[in-house]
Amino acid sequence: MSISIDKLDTPAVLVDIDKAFSNINKAQHYANAHGFSLRPHIKTHKLPYFAHQQVKAGAVGITCQKLTEAEIMAQAGLPDILLTYNIIGAHKLGRMVNLARQVTLSVVADNIPVVEGYDRVTAGTDIAPLRVFVECDTGGGRCGVQTADEALTITRRIMSAPNLQFAGLMTYPAAGKQAQSDQWLGQAKAVFEAAGLPIPAITVGGTPDLWTAGDMQNMSEYRPGTYIYMDRSQVAVGAATFDECALTVLATVISRPTETRAIIDAGTKTLTSDLLGQDGYGHIIDHEESRITALSEEHGTISAGADATLPGIGEKVRIIPNHACVVTNMFDHVYLVSNGKVVDRLPVAARGGVS
Repeated sequence: MSISIDKLDTPAVLVDIDKAFSNINKAQHYANAHGFSLRPHIKTHKLPYFAHQQVKAGAVGITCQKLTEAEIMAQAGLPDILLTYNIIGAHKLGRMVNLARQVTLSVVADNIPVVEGYDRVTAGTDIAPLRVFVECDTGGGRCGVQTADEALTITRRIMSAPNLQFAGLMTYPAAGKQAQSDQWLGQAKAVFEAAGLPIPAITVGGTPDLWTAGDMQNMSEYRPGTYIYMDRSQVAVGAATFDECALTVLATVISRPTETRAIIDAGTKTLTSDLLGQDGYGHIIDHEESRITALSEEHGTISAGADATLPGIGEKVRIIPNHACVVTNMFDHVYLVSNGKVVDRLPVAARGGVS
């Protein structure tokens, strides 16, 4: 497959394969240089192709957010998976056990009922001991135990289960609060050491602070997701440049109602309504002084800035979205491109894998 990008129907998602590979290798080299493991989060790309490339580059395994994602990646031959989500309910727990028969599986828990569910469904089975990380809230304000003592209590419950294995601590810090997270984890290590319990691994995640992860003293594994594509929000926090953004949305101008307004065929179902602190809904390559100021479901409004030139009717534009992960999940397939040519089209295998 080798056709010009301009020949594609829009809206379409383009992934510059050269930039994606460069991002994969840059992160892996950084991790290697600073002595920690990389376990990329596939919720950004949802593609077995890129998951395999990440492992080939040196990643120890992959991270998935939901069972469906993990099942699809297991079917595609990814052998080592961490599921960073509490698994609750008989049906999902049954799927978890089936998954554990196929791959080396690790899961997380931040409360005793979740651990008891893992204990109940794995007891008496033929699977290897299920590795369980204790999730800690180190400042992100989402899931996670609030204190090291709580983590210790859950750890002891894990260790009391015959077919569970304490794997370590897991956290997803808030962006910009890496030092706070590191301090929390350091205090937790002291509590565990005082109790005579070693922590096998500490896994941390988040692309915004990837390039300072080497400063952390209390981390052995990092789980970046967006780093493979990068996006406008990552550029805003200094994690990437626009030139490093591999994913773009190709859209067509369908109307020019006024001299200062153009309408494209990409709305919330294409670009996402996530602002993530940004001014507008994406960065328009070659029209940087204009802004995507409004989105409805199928329309995007480009407003001209001072001395800006708007694209004309029928012109195609490439947009770096605010949040690449959401865009991926809204398309059945993406186009891999290199040097302005389409080299392949890949189905987004784990699209919609939210259960």
